[in-house]
Amino acid sequence: MSYVPRALEDRVLDASKQFPVLLVTGPRQVGKTTLLQHLCGSERHYVTLDDPGRRTLANEDPALFLQRFPSPVLIDEIQYAPGLLPHIKMEVDANRCPGAFWLTGSQQFHAMQGITETLAGRVALIRLLGLSAREADRRPSRVEPFLPSEEILAERMETPGASDLRAVFERIWTGSFPALVAGPVEDRDLFYGSYLQTYLQRDVRDLAEVGNQEAFLRFLRAAAARTGQLLNLSNLARDVDVSVPTAKRWLSILEASFVLHLLRPYHGNVGKRLVKTPKLYFLDTGLCSYLTDWSTPETLASGAMAGPILETWVVAEVVKSYWHRLREPRIYFYRDRDGREIDLLLERDGTLYPVEVKLAATPRRSWTRAFAALEGLGPPPGAGAVVCLTAEPLPLSRDVTALPVGGL
Repeated sequence: MSYVPRALEDRVLDASKQFPVLLVTGPRQVGKTTLLQHLCGSERHYVTLDDPGRRTLANEDPALFLQRFPSPVLIDEIQYAPGLLPHIKMEVDANRCPGAFWLTGSQQFHAMQGITETLAGRVALIRLLGLSAREADRRPSRVEPFLPSEEILAERMETPGASDLRAVFERIWTGSFPALVAGPVEDRDLFYGSYLQTYLQRDVRDLAEVGNQEAFLRFLRAAAARTGQLLNLSNLARDVDVSVPTAKRWLSILEASFVLHLLRPYHGNVGKRLVKTPKLYFLDTGLCSYLTDWSTPETLASGAMAGPILETWVVAEVVKSYWHRLREPRIYFYRDRDGREIDLLLERDGTLYPVEVKLAATPRRSWTRAFAALEGLGPPPGAGAVVCLTAEPLPLSRDVTALPVGGL
């Protein structure tokens, strides 16, 4: 598999000059180890804790492990040896050498918990998801995170991707895992079936005790069918025949292992009138499509999930545009009890930027009607965008642009 340049590369190197420890977290198979190995110099050792012998050594004699693999070192799957962290801390405090330890971890909950407790102030936390559309196309990806401002949209539209229905849904259906997008794997269903089995047998087991894996798989499929919707935990639990506390715990597992993202509602000065339930989005639309049994991109594009899955893909791309540049997105959605709804609100420097997502190619001014709900919320509204299947950017009003989905 040829290496695909990642937007994070320069940010990782910059962080390594400032912190003694880096931790790259994210789902399995998104290229965490590949990224760091690509950036490694020849002097950096590499060791994976997937190796049973090295894992045993790291857990039973962490001091000897660090003597055998001295810094600078890249340690893969650090969550398998939490006992290493105090010893890494002691070495870091003794030497204070930037970039001494590069770590990867597939499970956000365990890896983050141990790192933040033990290595507070010494570690740079980096989140990596699957390939963004720009990375997959090998278009310039070291651009400003997405914002519907004139300058940022102009920069992104200098190198747009495909925006036609067929190409967009081929990408959505395939997903963002490097092995499928740029690697040797051609059988998409075989890949996701194997990936799902690995996830159930390893990550779920390690994150929390799930006594009934079949029930958890049903829960995962039920969650996938609700992508792009308001989270109704009671309804979700009832459909899978589990208790609400169990559903809540399982949902936290999916969020902790980067399977899904809960988008929080925006709360302004008139919070009593705003809906406070989060919306659920899968972070990989290929996995979501597989779990909901869409057999081809064509059936997905013409089916009942077409609108929500397009919105899901846009949300994931926006999140990647921030995470892959080491920026924290302030992203929300808006919905009030009068039925007014805005798919995405991006907040920056005290300004709210509204974004709608539409499965249509002919822009309409009526799509921006809900943007008026931002008046009186407090922060001033900024420029807005409607992401759709239009072939080129078109102004819908003085401050709103219809943006081709390929411009993300």
